[in-house]
Amino acid sequence: MATKIPRDVSADLLPDNTIFRKLIGRLLYLVSTRPDLAFVIQQLSQFLNRPIVTHLQATQRVLRYLKGCLDFGLFFSASSSPILKAFSDSDWAGCPFTRRFVTGYFLFYGDSLVSWKAKKQSTVSRSSSEVEYRALAFTVCEIQWLRFLLCDLHLSISGPTAFFCDNNSTIQIAANPTFHERTKHIEIDYYLVREKVLAGVVKLLPCSSKDQLVDIFTKALTVVPFQLILSKLVLFPVHSPA
Repeated sequence: MATKIPRDVSADLLPDNTIFRKLIGRLLYLVSTRPDLAFVIQQLSQFLNRPIVTHLQATQRVLRYLKGCLDFGLFFSASSSPILKAFSDSDWAGCPFTRRFVTGYFLFYGDSLVSWKAKKQSTVSRSSSEVEYRALAFTVCEIQWLRFLLCDLHLSISGPTAFFCDNNSTIQIAANPTFHERTKHIEIDYYLVREKVLAGVVKLLPCSSKDQLVDIFTKALTVVPFQLILSKLVLFPVHSPA
């Protein structure tokens, strides 16, 4: 959905929000297997108590999108290389009501997407670098858990997890052994990320904004970048003929 969902709830309120609430409740189940729906459903679910006509129309637009891609699913290759890679991102002050931020990540085993999450945080930040660094720490915890799980399954991981981030300042903070006064408010996250970097669990790598896959969780995209990200997530018709 490339258009922003309106926040003005003072006009055109739905006389009965039951249908809207039921639709959102059903769509939330699909997010478990359809990460392409996560952003729009997260946006619409903020208006469950006082939806307006435009919100219902946006939900109907999601249903039309689903009708055209009912057979879409994630593809898991049987020959994936034993390599983990991760992407994380955040939207700074993205919530129109509270200005809280959403952090999200993708984790791949080989070329297969195995873990993803987008979550609105409980705090507000004045610094975009702080938001990005908290997203790093959020993802590092998931990387460590997944590496433990793969080890228990006797699946070895060769080398550190390649961790791609499109914010150079956060990478510099993690690489800088000197802890600055102005970054003390993220001290716990700093030490967590730096400890895993030094231990060889993760390796922070820069990526351009156009290659940031987590944008599908944090912003409204136009058709071309949206479809490009879907192809990189290996999300396509699973029942198409060979």
